[in-house]
Amino acid sequence: MGLLDRLNTRKTESHPAARAAEAAPIRPTKALKKFLTSLTQRESPVLLDLGPVVGSNVSFFGEQLGCKIFVEDIYAEIERHAKQDALEKLPEALAKRFAQADGAVDGILCWDIVDYLSRPAASALATQLMRVLRPDGALLAFFGTVAPPPVPRYTKYIVADESSLVYRDADATRGRQPVLVNRDILKLFDGLRVADSFLLQHNVREILFRKPAA
Repeated sequence: MGLLDRLNTRKTESHPAARAAEAAPIRPTKALKKFLTSLTQRESPVLLDLGPVVGSNVSFFGEQLGCKIFVEDIYAEIERHAKQDALEKLPEALAKRFAQADGAVDGILCWDIVDYLSRPAASALATQLMRVLRPDGALLAFFGTVAPPPVPRYTKYIVADESSLVYRDADATRGRQPVLVNRDILKLFDGLRVADSFLLQHNVREILFRKPAA
């Protein structure tokens, strides 16, 4: 967990370092641009990233948004509980994880973290994310649409530009859980509304949620 300094607001179209991120595949994203657009209208927004710290991502969002970024590596939290054979304690840990005040965050990068959580853990996480998200704030989440692979793997998402992401695999102890159908996703984030939803050819559903204005 860490607080990263405010970065300059110089705009940039792409990041060569991210684009060349080893030999990992580059996939299109349709929701990221809309997520960025939702935040550019707010001066000095606060962004919450649930993935590991990725330097090029910090640079990208800082340059695009002039934002303050909090990183909460929930993948590492899952991994720690899985290795300790203590996944039953994960919902409680997630319920206490976020120190941000109610409505303190303008945007949340949830990535595909929900795919790795049990229903109780996913519910605990969603409750906290909806709490810290400000009215009219945005949350970007990815959901798998096919059966999980037999070998547990995490995906680290590296922003190449506003229309593409590098998918870099990482070893995992905890594999993806059974696919959530749309009604379960909507029930999980019942305090938010779906602003956009995209089903991509590589079997990922991207959903951009917005919190209703007060």
